[in-house]
Amino acid sequence: MRYLFSTGLIAAISAGISLLRGTRQEPITWRAALSWVSWGITMALAVGAVVDMNRERRGVLVDADSPQSVKKSKKAQRLQFRSQKALADAQGHASDKRS
Repeated sequence: MRYLFSTGLIAAISAGISLLRGTRQEPITWRAALSWVSWGITMALAVGAVVDMNRERRGVLVDADSPQSVKKSKKAQRLQFRSQKALADAQGHASDKRS
């Protein structure tokens, strides 16, 4: 339920409503058709972002082109760096004790 109130989805829905109001009385032109195609792409991206957020929250692997995967890979790199640093520190302290 919390994903239904994401900002991207709300923006896409409100843009669709205003596009519908603006083109209701007007004849269909190539500009109107292009606007609807653009809105459809925006809506698809917003729904895709919601799906990726849900997958990431559940721990399911997300596609590599998703912004959620970028966040996850950066977090994994930070964790790997910290663990390598902790291991190096532990090895350094162990060699200091031997000397």
